[in-house]
Amino acid sequence: MNTDVLVVGAGPTGLALGIDLARRGVDALVVEKADRLFPGSRGKGLQPRTMEVFDDLGVLDAILAAGGTYPVGMVWQDGERVGEHRMFEPAEVTDDSPYNAPWMVPQWCTQEVLFARLVELGGRVSFGREVVGFEQDTEGVTVRFATGPEIRARHLVAADGGRSVVRRTLGIGMTGETVDPHPMLVADVRITGLDRDNWHIFPPRGDDSAYLAICPLAGTEDFQVVAQFPEGTDVDLSPDAIREVVAARSHLAPESVTEVRWASDFRPRAALADAFRSGRVLLAGDAAHVHSPAGGQGLNTSVQDAYNLGWKLAAVLRSEATADLLDTYEEERRPVAAHMLGISTGVHRGEVRRGDATRQLNLGYRESSLTEETRTAVTGLRAGDRAPDGKLDGTRLFDAFRGPHWTLVAVGTEAPALPEAVRVVTGEEQPSYGKGLFLVRPDGYVGWAGEDTGTLTDYVRRLITR
Repeated sequence: MNTDVLVVGAGPTGLALGIDLARRGVDALVVEKADRLFPGSRGKGLQPRTMEVFDDLGVLDAILAAGGTYPVGMVWQDGERVGEHRMFEPAEVTDDSPYNAPWMVPQWCTQEVLFARLVELGGRVSFGREVVGFEQDTEGVTVRFATGPEIRARHLVAADGGRSVVRRTLGIGMTGETVDPHPMLVADVRITGLDRDNWHIFPPRGDDSAYLAICPLAGTEDFQVVAQFPEGTDVDLSPDAIREVVAARSHLAPESVTEVRWASDFRPRAALADAFRSGRVLLAGDAAHVHSPAGGQGLNTSVQDAYNLGWKLAAVLRSEATADLLDTYEEERRPVAAHMLGISTGVHRGEVRRGDATRQLNLGYRESSLTEETRTAVTGLRAGDRAPDGKLDGTRLFDAFRGPHWTLVAVGTEAPALPEAVRVVTGEEQPSYGKGLFLVRPDGYVGWAGEDTGTLTDYVRRLITR
């Protein structure tokens, strides 16, 4: 084998998975078709749950330094400001949820932060490696490239986007729908004549599809331009055409757009892969689910795919768990992806507000085969739920969780002896948890909850010390 895990695609999904594997000592290689990281701002919104993931992966400080909060929307008409528009329902910071609102970081910048962390951990990215085919057998996967030698890996992870070569080679279909028939333009530009304190919105003036929004990109001098076009339009991505669109739909002159740094077009759609795994090959991120960008869920759901998969791959490769643990990746993540696709589509169509539904803090795995809730008549935190933050006898729980280990939270209950692989935090009272024992998985969800240490021991033996 050349490597244990070959990850195809150096976007947020592939880089996050590379980080998680590197910190677990797994030999992994990320390969990327392009000769550099993605240059655009496309997925610019990080939801609170993803901020918690980035806290654990060791990149939160860099992410906070690179971005900023979302500005208030300002609606314009005929060159005049006519009203504000709140993009998100407000939420308070609480002890159990320290990140209360989306954080804006252009996607290219998020990727630079993740790439730097991966390199810091000794991880590798090989650019200019285009996958053209592969074969798998009972021992591994042999991957072929347009140029350069083949690579042999124990597992292959497709994080190569909505047009995934890996998924198509496997013959896995995607089921979905067109969210909106109107094509969209998204571009990163330098612009004069607009303040950076607002997300500037220019409603259509006649044609309902002629929408324009110009958002200052936190941490940069750029603005992101988003424009909608009538159905059937071939979107012109040239700088002059972008200048004409901005001028036609706002009070700005064409020359106000001083530079076009990146531009792309897309048709909003929602699609879900029919399967997330085939043998030793797994799908993650846009290769497995494609979202409308309106809800700000695509990149976030994708990073959380990687977060779910990383510890499972490591456990199987270290023989701490049997290979069927990887079946729980699809079991857990495909329903979540399907749910979030519905949310993204609902936001795009104005049926869902950006708020609790889009923060992703309420997602969990209560129905997973990895979840064991041994109590009856539970009214609060249950096995399968996201493990909240908070203090327990002076220890911040997110500090205790940070790292590749499992954590036992013992509240008002004596903690049993457990293997060194499990960190134990004890205390007498924790309102977000209540009394009991809570075994928190490496990805921050409660795997087992109860008071009977006998079943806890069986769970630990099955998943941690096989």
